[in-house]
Amino acid sequence: MNKNDLVAAVAEISGLAKSDAAKGVDAVLEAITNALTSGDDVRLVGFGTFSVAERKASEGRNPRTGETIQIAASKQPKFKAGKALKDSVNG
Repeated sequence: MNKNDLVAAVAEISGLAKSDAAKGVDAVLEAITNALTSGDDVRLVGFGTFSVAERKASEGRNPRTGETIQIAASKQPKFKAGKALKDSVNG
């Protein structure tokens, strides 16, 4: 499912016009992005938790040349599924 499919599904389930559903989906994604950018977690009870994890700097290897390279420290978005979502997926 891509974003257009998600917008169409939200429009169908909610009875909204596709343009209104698109605004809603965009607003939710923007709100989650803004929260993660500011260092907050987003907890949606029953669905899951979005958070940011710190990755330390590390050494890696270029697979072509075998040369050692430095991989910079970074922040990575993470998602942990909630119990209700896990139960739903597992039947």
